[in-house]
Parts: sequence; C-alpha cells; structure tokens
Amino acid sequence: MTDLENVEVRRKRLLYRAEHRGTQELDILIGGYVADHLDSLDHAQLDRLEALLDNEETDLQAWIMGQRDIPADADHRLIDAIREHQIKRVGT
Repeated sequence: MTDLENVEVRRKRLLYRAEHRGTQELDILIGGYVADHLDSLDHAQLDRLEALLDNEETDLQAWIMGQRDIPADADHRLIDAIREHQIKRVGT
C-alpha cells in the first residue's frame, strides 16, 4: 500500500469515527467538521484528530459546547476549529 493509500484509509476511518460517536450532537459537530475538511487533512492533522477522538464523548461534547473548560492537554486549536465550523454552518 502506498503512502497516499494509507492516508486515504486513515481519512475514511476517521470520518467513520467522527460520524459515529454515539450521540447525534457529536455526530453533527465532529462529523460535519471532518467531512468538510477530510481531503485537506495531512498526517499531522490526522494525528491530532485521532488523539482528540480518543477522548470520551461526554468530555468532547462538553468542551465543544463550552459547558466545561478544555483541559490544558487537549487540542484547543482543533476544538476551536470545530466550534467555528459549526458556527459558520449554522450561520449560513
């Protein structure tokens, strides 16, 4: 398998994980972000996304919705990007 094929497999797996989080809210929030940015995610961004998706659903939802403070070790930039993406989707 080539490096490009490996990236495509990772992207497809991450899209599935993002769209099947266990709650409809997270499926929309994270799945929508990943679906819209999937083709542009490089290795480093895929790593960051995989690490974020390793968190518990309740934590992810609370962080993204601003219901709880984001821990220092979480990816603040990625969470902010997901928030901004949803704001733009709702605002259009």
